[in-house]
Amino acid sequence: MKRSTWSMSFWEHDGPEGLAPADQVLLAEARDAAGRAYAPYSRFHVGAALRLADGQVVTGNNQENASFPAGICAERTALHAAMSARPEGLVETIAVVVPDAAGDRPVSPCGICRQALLEQEHRQGKPLRVLLGTNSGQVLELASARALLPLSFDASFLKP
Repeated sequence: MKRSTWSMSFWEHDGPEGLAPADQVLLAEARDAAGRAYAPYSRFHVGAALRLADGQVVTGNNQENASFPAGICAERTALHAAMSARPEGLVETIAVVVPDAAGDRPVSPCGICRQALLEQEHRQGKPLRVLLGTNSGQVLELASARALLPLSFDASFLKP
């Protein structure tokens, strides 16, 4: 038997002020998108904003449905909107903000969204940077979506 260990590396910022101006704007766009979320059941409003390599910003928010599995998270809303319009687009960074989360820690994407972000990273052949923010405080910065899902499922498991 062999024991293996994975480690995760990320940056913790006390607030958005220490980030580049473009990242501050992306977090603000994600916060604004959360305000447009449709979350009548959970009341858990999530906003996402991603920046493509050409500078275009695409936002998304969670959209709930009374049939709970039929809803979609903010991260996938933004990602799928961007890729539907620009299939060859490169996503440089995604920011995710939950303004009314309990506590002061940023909220991490769910498992399905982690998988979708990692699939995009594979698709584009370049890291997809992730910013997880709060309404006004701490921001976590990950250099790659891979850090969110170390034991991921990918196309290498599928038969050709």
